[in-house]
Amino acid sequence: MTSEAQSSVIRRLDESLINRIAAGEIIHRPSSALKELLENALDAGSTSIKITAKEGGLKMLQIQDNGSGIHKADLPVLCERFTTSKIKKFGDLAALTTYGFRGEALASISHVAHLSVVTKTKSDSCAWRACYNDGVLSPPKPGQTSEPKPCAGNDGTLLTVEDLFYNVPTRLASLRSGADEYKRILDVVTQYAVHNPAVSFQCKKTGQAQSDVTTPGGASVLQVIGLLYGSSLSKELVHVPIDKQKPIEKGSSPWEADAYISNPNYQSKRFTFLLFINHRLVESSRIKRAMEAVYTGMLPKGACPFVYLSLLLDPKDVDPNVHPTKREVHFLNEEAIIEIISDKLQTSLATQSSSRTFETQTLLTGGTLDESSKRPSKRRRIEDGDDETIPLDAPRKVYSNHKVRTSLHDRTLEEWMPVGGTSAGDGGQGERPIEVEDSAEAGNAQVEAPAPSRSKEISESVCRLTSVLELRSEVLVGQHRGMTEIIKEHIFVGIADYERCLSLIQHETKLYLVNHAALAEEFFYQLGLRQFGNFHRIKLDPPPPLRELVKLAVAADEHFPESGMSVESGTDAIVQILTARTEMLD
Repeated sequence: MTSEAQSSVIRRLDESLINRIAAGEIIHRPSSALKELLENALDAGSTSIKITAKEGGLKMLQIQDNGSGIHKADLPVLCERFTTSKIKKFGDLAALTTYGFRGEALASISHVAHLSVVTKTKSDSCAWRACYNDGVLSPPKPGQTSEPKPCAGNDGTLLTVEDLFYNVPTRLASLRSGADEYKRILDVVTQYAVHNPAVSFQCKKTGQAQSDVTTPGGASVLQVIGLLYGSSLSKELVHVPIDKQKPIEKGSSPWEADAYISNPNYQSKRFTFLLFINHRLVESSRIKRAMEAVYTGMLPKGACPFVYLSLLLDPKDVDPNVHPTKREVHFLNEEAIIEIISDKLQTSLATQSSSRTFETQTLLTGGTLDESSKRPSKRRRIEDGDDETIPLDAPRKVYSNHKVRTSLHDRTLEEWMPVGGTSAGDGGQGERPIEVEDSAEAGNAQVEAPAPSRSKEISESVCRLTSVLELRSEVLVGQHRGMTEIIKEHIFVGIADYERCLSLIQHETKLYLVNHAALAEEFFYQLGLRQFGNFHRIKLDPPPPLRELVKLAVAADEHFPESGMSVESGTDAIVQILTARTEMLD
């Protein structure tokens, strides 16, 4: 009786045990620790954030920003629980505009990992380094003091989390491999990068030269989505801005939203849903089900869309203090706001679903698939009563980057501009007859005239004019070798857009989209420059008087009267110029 009463006595838990239990509620895995650190960096006004992870963040997780930094006087209480610069009293939660407010993130991390901070404000002459363990300052090495120490560093803060969950073996054992945890880290960075396109993000593994996630900063949401999720998604996105809406009921405030959603042409195996409420990454099963309902009837079974939704509400209408990790929030008039957003998105998608794109696989260049090109299989053949299995050799696989989309015998642009096909000496005939001796051997042979060769080299005409020679020299100096090679060896695929004069050409295994109008203009300019003066003389018999020809030309010019000269005086002036420069016309 006495032992039972003794065992049921309520005891006050030790402070370190309380903090470790609380830390387990907030820091579930490396990605949740990164989320807290990212939000702190964004609260500090950072424009560049770099993340480095080792073994999925379990061995080491480092985040560097160029924000406002931390003052040296604040370092002793930095990792104590419920120390924050965001709020002073409970009423401040009604006007909260920052990510953090409880002051538990760094405290929780310091209770389950080794935490070090290097920080510098713009007013400091040097950076300060401090190490933390169980929420208090700790010496970086045995025998040293725990006071912050001066060091070199850039403006901003560098946080390093090492040996996460080293003192919670059960939690550490429940986590998956480092590769899986690193994927979760990339997912968190990607989502915050989409919502903060003005901030530059970089995320990579330790010792890796190239980053796995990189955004330039100063971009738009659409550009960042295309960079991180691919251009195949970004070109199928529909922007749905929902301007400031009236309050749902008396006492509530106006609200607005912004969304990028995929049209019915985009289909994915997984539903990608990015939800930010007052710039905070959250989850909402209600909103997610409403977004899925929007696409009901538009996508086939098993296909999922992409939805990015940013909802801006008055802080007093939102309660962020619902979940230990702030993963969920509650807000006023939730059902009515969700319904309005769903209607807006459905209306926008209805205008996009008038045309659909379906991909099909066809044989290019009008070819047909014969029996010999089909993939063979093993067959059995019976000869002389014996069974024999004959495997037929499978055709060699040709990878996509080695495939040629058109045949070399297809037409090219140069075919429409024949040069050197005829000459004055052969009477305009492109082919000359081939004489075959009448002999026994020749009589039985079938001789075909060779096809006329189409010369691609355009001879340069002889010209003594300095201006023409200078223009030719400018063309040679400005010649682009790569472009010349592409145009010279290209294969014409087809016209892509008649109205905008766009055509597709292929060089080796790459497709190029060219403006054939601009290309033709430059081509004919260089052709005229190269063959300047290369034309036959035309002699009239009897030769007409020069003055009569000039007079006819002046009289036919509609704009000549604007010169203020009469037909006679204009004719005399032109004849004088032509007579004085006769040698140029020779």
